Amino acid sequence: MAWIHRLIGTGWRRIITLSVLALIIASAVVMFYVDHEPERFDVVAAAQARADAHGHELRTGYVTTATLIEVMDILLDKRGGYLQNDVMPPWVLLDNIPSWEIGVVFQARDLARSLRNDFSRSQTQSAEDADLALADPQFSFDYGSWLLPSTEGEYQEGIDALERYLERLGNEDPTDARFFDRADNLREYLALVEKRLGDIGQQLSASVGERRLNTDLAGDPIAHPSGNLGPEVRVKTPWLEIDDVFYQARGTTWALIHFLRAIEHDFAAVLENKNASPSLAQIIRELEASQRPIWSPMILNGGGFGFTANHSLVMANYIARANAAVIDLRRLLEQG
Repeated sequence: MAWIHRLIGTGWRRIITLSVLALIIASAVVMFYVDHEPERFDVVAAAQARADAHGHELRTGYVTTATLIEVMDILLDKRGGYLQNDVMPPWVLLDNIPSWEIGVVFQARDLARSLRNDFSRSQTQSAEDADLALADPQFSFDYGSWLLPSTEGEYQEGIDALERYLERLGNEDPTDARFFDRADNLREYLALVEKRLGDIGQQLSASVGERRLNTDLAGDPIAHPSGNLGPEVRVKTPWLEIDDVFYQARGTTWALIHFLRAIEHDFAAVLENKNASPSLAQIIRELEASQRPIWSPMILNGGGFGFTANHSLVMANYIARANAAVIDLRRLLEQG
């Protein structure tokens, strides 16, 4: 009888071993499937399809608002859904797409805030739109909350508020919701874009580590910082965060491409009047270059002139050029 027990024991161990291997393989396949950056879409065509489906007119601001809604819908409904707040395996093991999601969220927050504070108001003393006042804080909710409340639920409420604003913007009453394609409104939004690109560009550039001169108070001899860091500052992105920063930059540029494409349509008259259309087109071109496929199985972090590539520095190059073009565009819009 002993050999029977040994056979049963061996059989059960084999079943358990095969089951664990099958689970590991299935998890790896699922992780590979959901670890996918969504494709870009035509913002004008998507807005026109939405307008046709709801019987709306494609008024000024419709494409920008519809694009923000579409980007947030993709964020929540892409392969695997929203991943940043997942706490169960195998999703919790993913970090590339969750980092990509953070970049998209930051850009969506900036545009939602500009819609609320600038695009929908003709002057600083104008009343804000009630639905935009709701959407703005909803998108500012913690992007990593799992339950009570969930991030997805809060973001969906923001999307619903934008849908109501879009419904009023596209209906027969042109005064029901407002959108002003003013040059000063666009400058305010570009100021946010400039800061976001500058921040993510600095993080990317710090992948190799370097000592930088402290220029915090340059140009203001009587100012005082809250803490003295000394004449030089060492900056370096931690090794375990390099790929996270890289994919956050990918998400940032992916979302920004769509938002600037929408602005290119809605602010066409302003841009043409300032002869600034080529400047915006160049910004979009630089951002699109940052979306080229990644053929390496991992994000490499070689030295600036080292033997291996440094993907972060390549990404930082495109972002720095786009940011410089944003600064030039803002200055161009300030001219009479």
